[in-house]
Amino acid sequence: MASERVAVLADAAIDLIADLGMRGLTHRAVDARAGLPQGTTSAYLRTRKALIEAVVHRLAELDQQDLEGTTVAAELAAPGPYGPDDLDRLAAGIAVMLDRSLSTDRRRALARYACVLEATHHPELRTILAYGAASRAHARAMMTAAGASDPARAGDWIVACLDGLLFDRLAGAGALTAPEPGTPASRADLTAAVRTLLAAFAA
Repeated sequence: MASERVAVLADAAIDLIADLGMRGLTHRAVDARAGLPQGTTSAYLRTRKALIEAVVHRLAELDQQDLEGTTVAAELAAPGPYGPDDLDRLAAGIAVMLDRSLSTDRRRALARYACVLEATHHPELRTILAYGAASRAHARAMMTAAGASDPARAGDWIVACLDGLLFDRLAGAGALTAPEPGTPASRADLTAAVRTLLAAFAA
């Protein structure tokens, strides 16, 4: 099926971006990384814009698959109001997801940031910036259940702060000072940071 082939191409493109950045993303390079005949990528994704959009859609699909079945998804599905214990569980669940982005899913996180930066230089790719809409919707619902006075604003702030925390651990000074990703120490440190944010924005 065409959708399955596009997913294979998008996965290859994600790997390329993680290794080489956006400069390494070409139709020919995706063909080679996917082990497919030359011209396959251009047959399914004619333009660079189409290729990058396929990558973003694939990133969103993979992230949604990761979210389903997690403790975070279960907590978000539960009706509010949230108490301190609920926020503790949410913080721990979010920390696990962040730690995964820093370790086993590191390549995906690198590709995501590269795509977002690409969109800032090319207005025709602005649809990529809508990628965080689902995260913001979840965060707003979470802040509503937590009793925030302005849950929409608080939810948006939380997403921005978590994104900044992830970027700092991935490519900033935090990469040098934080506990090794994929370890209990990393998850504990991230849990403490996320819990502090949740408490502040729920107040």
